[in-house]
Amino acid sequence: MLTWFMLNFQDSSSSVMEQLIFFHDFTMMIIIFILTLVGLNLLFICYFKLTYRFFNQEQTIETIWTIVPIFILLMIALPSLRVLYFLDDSFDSHLTMKVMGHQWYWSYEYPYLKTLSFDSYMIPSSDLSNGEFRLLETDNSVVLPVSLQIRMIVSASDVIHSWAVPSLGLKVDAVPGRLNQMNFMINRCGIFYGQCSEICGANHSFMPIKLESVPMKYFINWLEKLNS
Repeated sequence: MLTWFMLNFQDSSSSVMEQLIFFHDFTMMIIIFILTLVGLNLLFICYFKLTYRFFNQEQTIETIWTIVPIFILLMIALPSLRVLYFLDDSFDSHLTMKVMGHQWYWSYEYPYLKTLSFDSYMIPSSDLSNGEFRLLETDNSVVLPVSLQIRMIVSASDVIHSWAVPSLGLKVDAVPGRLNQMNFMINRCGIFYGQCSEICGANHSFMPIKLESVPMKYFINWLEKLNS
């Protein structure tokens, strides 16, 4: 999870987040290279005051500084389109979950298990145990199996919310009267935290998301325990 003075992204836990981090690093390398060249050019201009008074125009250099940025933009645009296509890829999901945003809590439902639905509220700071995180712990966690293709259907009952888990590269708006969906697969077991990412009212900062990723056998045991 995100900690103080952390400048990088959180460790990726899904293939979506891996692609986003790769694209970010690739773009940042290009930007740093351009900034270095521009900075060196400015230093050269400030240090050397020589000018060529018979200089009128130079077709070669104008052609170069027109063509080179075109190639740089293409180098950025093509991977960007690939990542966008990867994010919207609607593969065949093996598990579907429904998320509903409320003021100010989340409710979850497993559509294939009609009896399995629950609300998730933030645990007040006064009720936290040692080692638990303030403003991030919930009374009911979302439990999902690892290495399984999952579809999440998101909506809201009152105002616009946003369901987001950064380490999984997930962020989708919860809009009243509209169903938005996202597809993802978790690569490793663990506990992942998120928060509402759309200002939704007075308690916007107090509706966290806690997601637990477990192996399939533990997920089945959890379902049987809830249904019993």
